[in-house]
Amino acid sequence: MQNSKFKIQNWHARPVLFAFCILHFALLVLLTGCGTKARAEVIPEGPPLAVPNAPAHQIAVEQVAEAPEPEPPPAPEPAPPAPRPVVTNPPPRPRAETPPAQPAAAPQPETPTVRVAPATTTSAADERKVRELMGKASTDLARVDYKRLSSEGRAQYDQSKRYSEEAQQAIKERNFVYALTLADKAATLAAELAR
Repeated sequence: MQNSKFKIQNWHARPVLFAFCILHFALLVLLTGCGTKARAEVIPEGPPLAVPNAPAHQIAVEQVAEAPEPEPPPAPEPAPPAPRPVVTNPPPRPRAETPPAQPAAAPQPETPTVRVAPATTTSAADERKVRELMGKASTDLARVDYKRLSSEGRAQYDQSKRYSEEAQQAIKERNFVYALTLADKAATLAAELAR
């Protein structure tokens, strides 16, 4: 009994399926017919072209006159002489006329102190730039929470602090080139940590 129901339902679906297939077939025929274009047949005129052989290569050897040697570059101007270091000797000590109670050890010779005269032309600008970079580094480090940093981050934080301290010491020694290098490194590390 169930089988007869199935056949009845199947019987009603067959005309729909048949109509669907006919519709698709007609559509297929229409589309393939529109896809072909009318083409004019071309009859080739004569035999194919003959390609000529390449001519034999002739190598000509030319004598090239030697080019004159280029002029040597002008000699650079000699650098101005470096400022001479100022040598200062400490003042001699006054000697007391007391006889020594014990035999004195061999006196050590006094070493003269050598100081280099700082270049004052750019020192003010360099010092200002160093202090500017150190200020930037300290503000960036102030924004960083040290407790939340990883071990590598803490090492960078400490290194930036050391660079700032060394730059401060170099300023006191009037070594602005070294101070500028240290301050730049401190500012770069601090900027990376502040991100």
